[in-house]
Amino acid sequence: MIFLKDILYKVAINSVVGNTNISINNLYFDSQKVELNDVFIAIKGENADGHNYIKSAEDNGALAIICEQLPARQVSGITYVEVENSKRALAIIASNYYGNPSSKLKLVGITGTNGKTTVSTLLYQLFTNLGYKTGLISTIKIMVADQEYATYLTTPDSLAINKYLAEMVEEGVDYCFMEVSSHGIAQHRTTALQFAGGVFTNLSHDHLDYHKTFKEYRDVKKIFFDELSKNAFALTNQDDKNGEFMVQNTIANKKTYALKTNADYKAHILENEISGLLLKINNHEVWTKLIGSFNAYNLTAIFAVADLLGVDMLENLRHLSQLNSVSGRFQYFISDKEKVTAIVDYAHTPDALKNVLDTINTIRTKNETLITVVGCGGNRDATKRPKMAHIASANSDKSIFTSDNPRNEDPDAIIRDMEKGVESQHVSKVISIADRKQAIQTACVLANKNDIILIAGKGHETYQIIKNERLDFDDMKIVKEILEQLDK
Repeated sequence: MIFLKDILYKVAINSVVGNTNISINNLYFDSQKVELNDVFIAIKGENADGHNYIKSAEDNGALAIICEQLPARQVSGITYVEVENSKRALAIIASNYYGNPSSKLKLVGITGTNGKTTVSTLLYQLFTNLGYKTGLISTIKIMVADQEYATYLTTPDSLAINKYLAEMVEEGVDYCFMEVSSHGIAQHRTTALQFAGGVFTNLSHDHLDYHKTFKEYRDVKKIFFDELSKNAFALTNQDDKNGEFMVQNTIANKKTYALKTNADYKAHILENEISGLLLKINNHEVWTKLIGSFNAYNLTAIFAVADLLGVDMLENLRHLSQLNSVSGRFQYFISDKEKVTAIVDYAHTPDALKNVLDTINTIRTKNETLITVVGCGGNRDATKRPKMAHIASANSDKSIFTSDNPRNEDPDAIIRDMEKGVESQHVSKVISIADRKQAIQTACVLANKNDIILIAGKGHETYQIIKNERLDFDDMKIVKEILEQLDK
C-alpha cells in the first residue's frame, strides 16, 4: 500500500487542500489514463498545459491532483497539492513511488552532444560480457538485463525512467548506463536520481531550436554535474574546450580523459584502419573493432568508467577489444562484387558529420570516390543546415542533399536552407533529391568499384517522419538491397 504523504517526501509544496494520509494507486501526467484512486500530475508542456485537463482527471476518478496552480473549483474528496514546479515534483514523486530504485544499483549517466549512445551502449555490452546483470537506457533501446524495450526519446520521462530502474532492481541488475540529454535535464526528468557517476563526451552545435543559445545549451548540461553527489565520479573530456567548465562546481570525484592533452586516462591512436583501431590507453595497447578518432574518445571514456567502477585492468582491456559497433554508428557494409563500401551513421550535427568524414578521409586510399547522402530534420534547429551542407560538400567528392525527418516542413525548403552553405567551388559536386530512397539509389548508381557511400543523419532509426506519419525506413536495409541488386 502506497500513501500520498510518502510519495510527496522532498517535494517543494506551496499548499495542500485535503488529506495526504490516503492510499493511492498509479501516477499519471496524462489525464486520459487516470482511473479510480490514481494521482494526476498537471505538467506545463510545450504543446499543452496539463492544468487544462484537471477536470478530465477528476471525472476519471483521480484521488489526488498535483499542480502548480490550484483549480478555481475543488471537488470534495480529492486532495490538491500545489507545488512550485510540477516537472520537478513529478521526478521526485516517481522516484519515491518506485522506492528510489536508482539508489539500489550503480547508475552512470552519459551526456554531451555526440557519443552518448555509443558510450552507454558499449558500457552495457562490456559489463554484460563481464558477467554482470546490466541495464541500459538509450536512444536506441532500453535493456533490463536481457529484456529489450523500444524507446523514442533519448531520456524518457521520469515515470518511465523510475519504472524501468525498479524493474532492473527486481531483476538483480548491478549497473545501469543511461543517456542524459539536455532536454531531459532541462525538463527535470533526471531530478532525484542518484548517479554513481557522470560522463561528459563533448559539446557542439545542436538543439538550438529548443535552448535558443549555445550558452543555454551548455549551462543546462552543466546542471547534471552540479547535482552529482560527493560519492559519485565526474569524468570529463579534457580535450573539449567545455570539459573543464562542466565539472568546475561539482563536488563529485573529478577525473579526465583525453587524446591530445594530459589526463587521468590518456589515449594515443597507433593505427586507424577500416578494420579497427589500435590504441594505447595509459600505456597499455589494445586493438578494437571500432573505427575513427571519435571512437578513440568513446573507447577511452568506456575504459575510464569501467576502471572507476572497479573493473580489473586486464579484464577491462580484454573486453574493450571485443566490443562491437553500435547500430547506426559507423555501421558499414561492403558489396560482394563491386566492393562498394556503404557506411550508415547517425551524424546529425555539424561536428558529428565532420568527425565521420574526417575518419573516412583518413583511412581511404583517395583512389575511390566518396559520395555523401545527408539531410536535416524538419521543425528543428535550422541554423545547422547550411553548416551540415558546407561540411558534406567540402569533405566529399560528391554530395546528395535529401530529406531526413522533414516532419511538418517542406523537404525542398529544408534542402534550400542547406544549399546556402555550399561554397561556389563545391556547387558542381552537389545533387539535391528530396526523396531519401531515391537519393540513396542515386548514390549507389553513381558508385563505381571500391567507392564509398556515407549515408548520414538517421543511423539506427528505422522510420522516417513525414507530416505526422512515422513511415518504415531503414537506411542500412535500403542501401544493402540496392547494392545487392546492382551486383547481380
